Amino acid sequence: MHQQISVITLGITDLPRSRRFYVEGFGWTPVFENEEIVFYQMNGLVLGTFSKPSLELDMNRSGLLTPGAFSLAHNVATREGVEPLMERLVAAGGRVLREADAPPHGGFRGYVSDPDDHAWEIAWNPAWTIDEHGMVQFGL
Repeated sequence: MHQQISVITLGITDLPRSRRFYVEGFGWTPVFENEEIVFYQMNGLVLGTFSKPSLELDMNRSGLLTPGAFSLAHNVATREGVEPLMERLVAAGGRVLREADAPPHGGFRGYVSDPDDHAWEIAWNPAWTIDEHGMVQFGL
């Protein structure tokens, strides 16, 4: 069995507002979209932003989907890349959860929520490499 995640799907209350955050903030390009969902091809997986009522119906979990019990991370290649990306995300409808700072274990990171309150860590870790395809390699 491969250690992999194929798709991460986030429940969204306002798809156009969410699309603005991901397209203008991160600069990502949708690979598919309709009135219920937008898919973004990532490096090795797909991120879906799915209308929350449609996702709840699809999962048979009405009223149980709430953000905030997890965080997603987007690593950047340099320390200097953290704050400008956070600023772009806020300008595109996000909200700062934690200003960028240096955690005790090293690196530099901050947290921004998307318009539906899904937490994104924007991080630089000097021990991790990012190749030309954006693939992050865990390193110590």
